[in-house]
Amino acid sequence: MTPTAALSPDGETVKKDGSSAIGAGRPGFLWAAPAAVFFGLFALVPLVMVAVLSFASWDGLSDPEFAGLDNWRKLLDDPVMIKSLWLSVLLTVLGVAVQTPLSILLGVWAAGHQRNRGVLSAIYFVPMLLSVAAVSVLWRAVLDPNMGVPAQATWLFGDGNLFGKQATAIGVLVFVSTWQFTPLHTLIYQGAARAVPQVLYQAAQIDGAGTVRQFFHITLPQLRNAIITSMILMVVGGLTTFDTVLILTQGGPGSDTTISAYYMYQKAFKSFDYGGASAIALLLVLVSTVISLIVVRLSGYDKMRSTMEGL
Repeated sequence: MTPTAALSPDGETVKKDGSSAIGAGRPGFLWAAPAAVFFGLFALVPLVMVAVLSFASWDGLSDPEFAGLDNWRKLLDDPVMIKSLWLSVLLTVLGVAVQTPLSILLGVWAAGHQRNRGVLSAIYFVPMLLSVAAVSVLWRAVLDPNMGVPAQATWLFGDGNLFGKQATAIGVLVFVSTWQFTPLHTLIYQGAARAVPQVLYQAAQIDGAGTVRQFFHITLPQLRNAIITSMILMVVGGLTTFDTVLILTQGGPGSDTTISAYYMYQKAFKSFDYGGASAIALLLVLVSTVISLIVVRLSGYDKMRSTMEGL
């Protein structure tokens, strides 16, 4: 006898035997076991080790000694640490503010059927294929104050030293990150835009809605999940940026671009204070997690459910 189905109060399809149609066909735990083992070995175990070291004093050579909350007290009293945390948040906010609208517009455009769209999209996605180190070295050479473009165009760049002032140095970091990572987020929006049912646009055209109105009333609402996913990736990536700062500014001028990840590097490999560096690393994990959870909570992303879940 074939089991019948009914709707539960929250709209889910529930079979007579009590099971939910949404969970039908969901793969078992064994399918996730390899990924879970990999995540445990290369994410959870190092995270636990870092958490333990954050309460110890260790120079990397001698045996670690328990230090209690000393590392954490030093961080709270360290003006450079407080400044680096604010700089990390600033770079993250600027990155989200610049990359999000640019990525949405390019992603929606790339999802269309314009002439030569495929060729132009392929060229545009090239920066995504390069490593962060290679991109940073490239732009360091291009923006070099002695031999680069700014030195040849002083009418536009003033003295040509974009790395000599905090404002311009931060601007360079935001620009380089945008140049490299916008294609990744564009790809996310391109896929999401192609998944929007065309019947919605057809109905809007019948009602007399133009391209701009369709974009704001159909495309953007349909991209909600993609926007939240992209923003979380930007937040985590922005707070953990390291390579770009190391190669482009080295935290300068002074400590004006010393973000938390770079300060962690200085603590560990220049001051040989691995306990303090571990505390910074754990703090970055906590801040990234809290901000991501806030974004998910405020957006209602945690309450969304895909109709394809479990298939």
